Amino acid sequence: MEKVSHGERGGLSVSRSKSVCETVNGSHQYTITGFSLAKGMGPGKYMSSDTFSVGGYQWAIYFYPDGKNLEDNSLYVSVFIALASEGTDVRALFELTMLDQSGKGRHKVHSHFERALEGGPYTLKYRGSMWGYKRFYRRTALETSDYLKDDCLIMNCTVGVVRNRIETPMQLSINVPSSDLGQCLKELLKSGIGSDIIFQVDDETFQAHKQILAARSPVFNAQFFGLIGNPNMDRIVVEDVEPPVFKAMLIFIYSDELPDVHELMGSLSMCTSTIMIQHLLAAADRYGLERLRLLCEAKLCEGITADTVATTLALAEQHQCIQLKNVCLKFIAVRENLGAVMQTEGFNYLETTCPSVLAELLETVAVVDDDSSPVSRKRSSNSNLGPNSMDSVDLNGRRLRRRT
Repeated sequence: MEKVSHGERGGLSVSRSKSVCETVNGSHQYTITGFSLAKGMGPGKYMSSDTFSVGGYQWAIYFYPDGKNLEDNSLYVSVFIALASEGTDVRALFELTMLDQSGKGRHKVHSHFERALEGGPYTLKYRGSMWGYKRFYRRTALETSDYLKDDCLIMNCTVGVVRNRIETPMQLSINVPSSDLGQCLKELLKSGIGSDIIFQVDDETFQAHKQILAARSPVFNAQFFGLIGNPNMDRIVVEDVEPPVFKAMLIFIYSDELPDVHELMGSLSMCTSTIMIQHLLAAADRYGLERLRLLCEAKLCEGITADTVATTLALAEQHQCIQLKNVCLKFIAVRENLGAVMQTEGFNYLETTCPSVLAELLETVAVVDDDSSPVSRKRSSNSNLGPNSMDSVDLNGRRLRRRT
């Protein structure tokens, strides 16, 4: 046998293989109707099932109503399983079962499978070779048993053909690199090769590819290939988006990754970086880039500060970013943060653009205050307050009592 090398031991080439012995199993149910009419055929005379296939060979069940042996004088019924196709030294295990038709489950089982360790599988030398029992069951007992019902007898036969196969371990040493599709598309965007659309953003221009943009953005898809779109346009003027933000959005469209804003704009302060992500979130919402919007939302959640939380909250309200909005509300509601946030220009912007959020902020402050203050919990349990009263705080930190 050719050796397959899988390493070296002491300077010698080592190969391994494994022989696996197993059985290919199959079953056949054989029913004899009119059993009483089969009697009297004479010893050695049989009835046979249809042939059935197991392990690449044909098999059949042979039933002898008056027994196979002349000397038994028809006292027993005989049952055998025979190899019904050509074969030499076919090794197999067998099981013969006569079904109890009373429903009690007391089947008569003769199983070679359970005795396989004693003598091993049975070898059938040629077509017509048999395995079974000459004295399978005494006939008089069978005729009065639960195995016979309505003059019908049912038998199950299971054959397990023994197969031997060789397993040789395979050693795979092919190193498959990770996908570089995103990097390749980023290089395509950078080079401008094959571009068919130019975006004018303030005093900067960006080349891109309509089909890639349309595949990633439903807005671009409608703009280029929709019912009222224009597939022949070759230049678009973009308003209300800063060039670095639009560039970052294009990089995401081509790479499916959130761009590194520090890499795009050089060294940035935390505040400036947050503002960049805020604008990128707005652009993502504008062009229907849901994954980019969620990436920006997660990034803003990680970098909330007292200086930026108010503008981030206003952004979350305007673009229906529910999770980001809740994080901002809870951050501001903490007493240690509330005063500092109220001193920022962003809070004035929040009051002007999203006045409805202030009511939600009051409710959040009340909940946070009640959850964190032992004094508040003690007051809420005081029966003098009544069941419908609750404490809250105004934006200057004064405690108010409100009716619910």
